[in-house]
Formats: sequence, structure tokens, C-alpha cells
Amino acid sequence: MKIVAEWLLPVMIAFIVLYGLVKKVPIWHSFLSGAAQGLTTAVGILPTLVGLVTAVAMFQGSGIMDWLSVALAPLTKIVGLPSEVVPLMLIHPISGGGATAVLSDLLSRYGADSHIGRVASVMCGSDETTFYAITVYYGSVGVSSIGHTLPAALLADLAVIVLSGVGVQMFLQA
Repeated sequence: MKIVAEWLLPVMIAFIVLYGLVKKVPIWHSFLSGAAQGLTTAVGILPTLVGLVTAVAMFQGSGIMDWLSVALAPLTKIVGLPSEVVPLMLIHPISGGGATAVLSDLLSRYGADSHIGRVASVMCGSDETTFYAITVYYGSVGVSSIGHTLPAALLADLAVIVLSGVGVQMFLQA
């Protein structure tokens, strides 16, 4: 398996170059054109990403997340979610990096095989960083109206949150 891992990328690159040569594609020009487009896209979405990162830092630093965690704890108990995963469910739609930090903290405190660790792992593995994805994908193509995307994505996030608790209870509890 290690040999496959070491050779997969070089073989793929060689295949792409050979395929381009066979099809008589100007490979170097195409590469430079794609790199320039990627750089233009990155520069175009940079202000949006800076705004998103700033908002996440403000959300975490303001204490709102802690307050919401306490306020939502009774609701989460009704659907079978441990109150300890509330910070994860709040931060994951906003920030993948923040969610990974929260998940890591939960796993180190409670263990990967605990109910909390399992629910957090399923939730983190099944959910999407909704606001980040909308920001990056819509921002990169210049779409300013997100229409029904946000409500549909948040509904999917809610389904993941509820079903992570239910799924762990059904399938992973001894």
C-alpha cells in the first residue's frame, strides 16, 4: 500500500501530461492559465474569508457560544444529545477549524469511545461547514443572492445534529 501511495500522484501527473500531448493541448500554457485563474479566484474571495474568520473569532471570544450552550442544553437533552456537544454543533456550521479544535477537546476529555466522543465524531464527520462553503463557493463565482441555499443547508445541519445523537444511540451504544 505504501508503494501505491508513493507512486499514485507522479503516475497521475504523468498520465495527464501524456494525455495532453496526445490531444495536442498546449500543456504549459494551460497550466499557467489555470494557475492565473486560481490566483484571481483566491484574491476575489479573500475579503469574504477575512470577514468570516473575523466573525468566527468574535463569536468565540464574545461568550455568546458559552451562553448559547447553556441555553440550548435542555433542548439537546430532549433529543438525546449530551450538552457537552452543544459548542460543536454551534461552531461546526461556521468554522471547520474551530469544530476540529472543539472535537479534539471533547475526545481528549471524554475519550473516543464515550457516548460524548461518539456523538461528537459522528456529528463532525457528517456535517458541513455551511457558512464557509456558501461564502467560498458563492463568493468565487460572484453570486450575491443565496436564495434557498442557506435555509436548506441549515435544515440539513439540524438533521445531522439530531440524527447523530439518534444514530449513536441506536447503533453504537452497548
